[in-house]
Amino acid sequence: MSWTPLHCPAYIAGQAVFSEKNLEVRYPYDGSLTGTVAMATREHLEAAIEAALLPTNQPLTRYERSRILRQAAALLAERREEFARLITRETGLCWKESRYETGRSSDVLEFAAMEALRDDGQVFSCDISPMGKARRIITTRYPVNLVAAITPFNHPLNQVAHKLAPAIAVGAPMILKPSDRTPLAALKFAELLYEAGLPGWMLSMFAGSLDDVISPMIEDPRTEVITFTGSVEIGKSIAMRAGYKKICLELGGNSPLIVLADADLDLAAKLACEGSFRNSGQRCTAVKRILVVPEIQEAFTEKFVALAKTYLCGDPESEATSVGTVISEESAKLLERRVHDAVAMGARILLGGGRKSALLEPTILTHVPREAEVVHEESFGPLAPIITVKDLDDAIAYYNSGRFGLSSAVVTNDLAAAMKAAKELKTGTTNINEVPGYRLEHTPFGGVRDSGLGIKEGVTEAMKFFSHVKTFSLPW
Repeated sequence: MSWTPLHCPAYIAGQAVFSEKNLEVRYPYDGSLTGTVAMATREHLEAAIEAALLPTNQPLTRYERSRILRQAAALLAERREEFARLITRETGLCWKESRYETGRSSDVLEFAAMEALRDDGQVFSCDISPMGKARRIITTRYPVNLVAAITPFNHPLNQVAHKLAPAIAVGAPMILKPSDRTPLAALKFAELLYEAGLPGWMLSMFAGSLDDVISPMIEDPRTEVITFTGSVEIGKSIAMRAGYKKICLELGGNSPLIVLADADLDLAAKLACEGSFRNSGQRCTAVKRILVVPEIQEAFTEKFVALAKTYLCGDPESEATSVGTVISEESAKLLERRVHDAVAMGARILLGGGRKSALLEPTILTHVPREAEVVHEESFGPLAPIITVKDLDDAIAYYNSGRFGLSSAVVTNDLAAAMKAAKELKTGTTNINEVPGYRLEHTPFGGVRDSGLGIKEGVTEAMKFFSHVKTFSLPW
């Protein structure tokens, strides 16, 4: 398909700003130019912060916030193919995944629109104790002054929606820096929100350098909340530099799919494929390790390999493709090296293993040592390492000994085993007979340990995080 490169401005309080310095975004599949983005300066950042904090800004009513979000959802539905193609051209993800992402983003907007209308207060009677009085304590919420957000490359629209929609729903202004690898869909989404009626002061979005934009945005005392999704190293650096403010960090994952002896093996094979290969394996909740008990390992592996062969890898813009590229050739080379290192340690490749530029084949490994880098670290690509575990206790102990704690999944029909896993796995989420990352866009989501600080995202939790509780009482 032909493609005309885009040129996107920075948006400072709703105003398009162009600059002499531009960032190039290239299609990972063939290296062609997808577009360019104007780079913001320190002066642009200052203007964005000042605009968000003007005392003359008129807060939006609940109805107005909900109406803007619903209108944005309607506009996104009309332009689904346009956004999907842009996502593919930025990320190298296949059409199927890009379309799916636009649908998820619509859900975020719709859920936020509903939650914007919901009363967020509570009433507590005070005469329930001998020490009490005939009073009532009442709570309400009000938005923080300013949110600073940084989003990753792997979900260039949905992650942006997950930051912005809850902020709009509570009325909190936001400045947002999308990934330098995938800023185009985010900036087009900003245009859509302005078109839906979002006041300019509520949102500024831009690319920018570490020194000119990112560090000042994080460290500025006027940014009351930092919300970041990305790598562990950068997240911890942000935590060290942010100072006295609220911080939400959604970092890495190394999610297991634990397959027990009583598992439905057809279901287990399907979950292994979907969890390992969807989105080219570039999800923090993707299946990164498949932990299988010996009794069913051979039968499971046979079904898994057979099904994985149907996940075609190739041109991301082809309707037949199920697995497109990873984000860059550099990333593909890292993953390829980890596979070769595991083989040198005794692992065997059952499927895939090939690479062409940023295109990495869906790869299944067996006999993978637990200390191999491919499973010890987060391997952000379509890799499926199989590790033998003695039983559920061994699987739990092995996972809990690592540094991540985002999500997990167990394939079993044994309720006792399912409950044991849910209680003992040190993760933010445990799903039974589903992929580790299953959730709805408004349900709580987040990790512990090196996956995050335990602060949840999802529309409802993010709305709480972007607001403060005010308590007052009355003689009533």
